[in-house]
Amino acid sequence: MMMFFSRLFRRNRMVFPLACIVAAAIVLVSEAAYWQSVERLERVNALTKSQDSLQRLTQGIVDAETGTRGFLLTGGPEYLEPYEAALGKITLALQQIDERFGADPASADMLTKLHEYTRSKLSELQLTIRLVEEGKAKATSEILKSGIGKEKMDEIRAISAELLAREERNIQQGRDGIYRTLSLSRIGIIVLCLSGLLVLFLYQRQTVALKLQQLEQQRMVQAERDRLEVEVIERTAQLTELTQHIQTAREDERHRLARNLHDDLGALLTSAKLDAARIRSRISATAPDALGLLAHLVDTLNSGIALGRRIIEDLRPSALSNLGLVATLEIQAREFSESTGVEVTCSLATVELEPASELIAYRLVQEAITNITKYAQAKQVWITLADHGDMVEVSVRDDGAGFDPQVRRASAYGLVGMRFRVEACGGRLTIESRPGQGTEVRAMLPVKASQEG
Repeated sequence: MMMFFSRLFRRNRMVFPLACIVAAAIVLVSEAAYWQSVERLERVNALTKSQDSLQRLTQGIVDAETGTRGFLLTGGPEYLEPYEAALGKITLALQQIDERFGADPASADMLTKLHEYTRSKLSELQLTIRLVEEGKAKATSEILKSGIGKEKMDEIRAISAELLAREERNIQQGRDGIYRTLSLSRIGIIVLCLSGLLVLFLYQRQTVALKLQQLEQQRMVQAERDRLEVEVIERTAQLTELTQHIQTAREDERHRLARNLHDDLGALLTSAKLDAARIRSRISATAPDALGLLAHLVDTLNSGIALGRRIIEDLRPSALSNLGLVATLEIQAREFSESTGVEVTCSLATVELEPASELIAYRLVQEAITNITKYAQAKQVWITLADHGDMVEVSVRDDGAGFDPQVRRASAYGLVGMRFRVEACGGRLTIESRPGQGTEVRAMLPVKASQEG
């Protein structure tokens, strides 16, 4: 439960202040009702004590009269003990009545009469006791027969009854006030609770509406993101297809150019070399000085023919289709080592690849050693061709300067293009490098479909 409220307060930061305000209002209403009820209860208790005082006064006078009559009839002094005790009760009751009604102007006249009648009644009782003690029984009998004591007692009872009636009305008013206070407190608390619930409901409804709006915005953002992802996938697929098309067109153009160079340029250079040989045989006796120039021309033609062959091999390696991938990579590694002086270690296994994949493997090694020549400053290179079941590994590793793969370089487009070509044929390309720790370019290419079957 505490975790639920904690999550609720974290999500809705206005709930806690609102709850505090409602709780404070409920506490204030409850406290106000409590103190008003306490005040009214104290007043009711005071009124109840006033009733008790009036009843004790009446009962004290009755007890005093009873004791006096017992003393009158028997003459026994033991009957004066209740009389003396009743006098103390009467005095105490009068003091309490004065404290209660002394400040009430409406009760001042009745309070004066009550004191007067009480004193008269007590004086009558004292006179009766004194006459009995003096042995004047006849005078005592006359006082009793006169009915004066009964009249005073009736007056005392009437005044006490009226004061009691007033106190009863005041007590009832106090009780009614307590009930009103409690009712108002109940109503106030109910109203505050309902108001708090209404405010909380409105706030929660607004929160839900805001949440729905946020969810709708998130849905729209997610839909836009999904659309962009689909578009990115489509564009990536298009770029991959375009790259493959460009590379295929590039290889076709290289093949066409190589064929033209082989057929046309090769034929021209060979024909020129044959013409030079025929010219040399004819002028060898008549123009010995021209023999040196012809020899230089033949050497130049031989160099041109060799250069043409190298260009043709670079454009479209004939060894790849004639000798296979392993022999072609060995030739490429040997020529690279001879031209740069870098030690090359080859670990080449016989593998089965599609012709397009063989060309990709050859171009990967060609691109890698070109980059090594330009940037790596390596002393040793390792070329690997290995069979891993349904995949073939082609990798080139060097011990050169290396680089940070996270930093995009302007010269990395060759490897980017190679990545697209590898992925287009169903493979994957990884590049691992660290500054000062060399570079490794590794491609995993699928084997021929016939081998998979």
